[in-house]
Amino acid sequence: MLVDTQEQADLRAAVRTLARSYGHEYYLEASRSGRKMDELWHDLGKYGFLGVHLPVEYGGGGAGITELAIVCEELAAAGTPSLLIIVSAAICSELIGRYGTAEQKSAWVPRLAAGEAKMAFSITEPDAGLNTLAMTTTAVRDGDDYVVNGRKYYASGVDEADAVVVVVRTGADEHTGRARLSLLLVDPDAPGLERQQIPTEVVSTEKQFSLFFDNVRVPADRLLGTEGEGLTQVFNGLNPERILAAALENGIATYALDKASRYAVERKVWGVPIGQHQGIAHPLAKAKIEVELARLMTSQAAALHDAGLDAGAAANMAKYAAAEAALGALDQAMQTHGGNGLATEYGLATLWGITRLQRTAPVSREMIFNYVAQRMLSLPRSY
Repeated sequence: MLVDTQEQADLRAAVRTLARSYGHEYYLEASRSGRKMDELWHDLGKYGFLGVHLPVEYGGGGAGITELAIVCEELAAAGTPSLLIIVSAAICSELIGRYGTAEQKSAWVPRLAAGEAKMAFSITEPDAGLNTLAMTTTAVRDGDDYVVNGRKYYASGVDEADAVVVVVRTGADEHTGRARLSLLLVDPDAPGLERQQIPTEVVSTEKQFSLFFDNVRVPADRLLGTEGEGLTQVFNGLNPERILAAALENGIATYALDKASRYAVERKVWGVPIGQHQGIAHPLAKAKIEVELARLMTSQAAALHDAGLDAGAAANMAKYAAAEAALGALDQAMQTHGGNGLATEYGLATLWGITRLQRTAPVSREMIFNYVAQRMLSLPRSY
């Protein structure tokens, strides 16, 4: 079991209270109606939860990814999971905090911390997928601008973002021919940039989009970090992404098991609570064990990242373990509820899509297996 410090326990309790005051019905209504969870996001910023990991000098709480993961987990545990907190608060805030100029930090970090601004992140392309170096979206310097052309897809929350961190190809290594990547802060309403929503069956307030860049001009001062070093920068931003994705899954799993255990005590068949039967109790116990193991791995990954150590392996394993544990917990919770597991009013099946998504995104379990095989077992590279 995780043992929080007193400060972390207080943070967890405060976020839990706030998130539960909204709850899954609020999340479901917002998702189904197409509106955003703006009220919840505003409160998260108001009480300092969105910027808990950001520097104090920019309006943040001065803590770390460990604390942001607590925020993300408790939101999901209340039935209000947020993909945007992974994208905006983890990836984009982390990238700007680490690589942004003084002007960029001053312009963006206080607003992100306060919940007054949101950011989206766009890296995936239809013909590249996880092969980032194969991307074809280019940015060519032209005077005081970069001119961007190409296509991205599965960019989350672009419709509510004030800027999009876009990974682009700005050249190639003269010796290896490998793409040199860079990061640009792009206005989502820039002339020449069109977006098209991708219909999905995931119940979520964040929508998915394809982005089409047709000679989109981006001021050169919107370059984030150093031109050509975007790949390294992205990898440093993706560890927090994986950690927060794991935290989200851990939260959903906790939500599902809480519902299942209450139902197993209240629901009676043949005169006894169904939880008295080992056919119900043992699968739930197994799911609980697997969730707690995933939470421990997530905690380790966050601690490594906050200590400035290599968190790559731990973040990938945490993300894998949490996705698998959450799917198992949610499935068993639905099974415990019988037919009610599919009823909207019980709030379980409505979370299946976002839970299943994490097995595929932001990195598939197969790519995690590749990483572990190559980096931790010293096996030959398979791709």
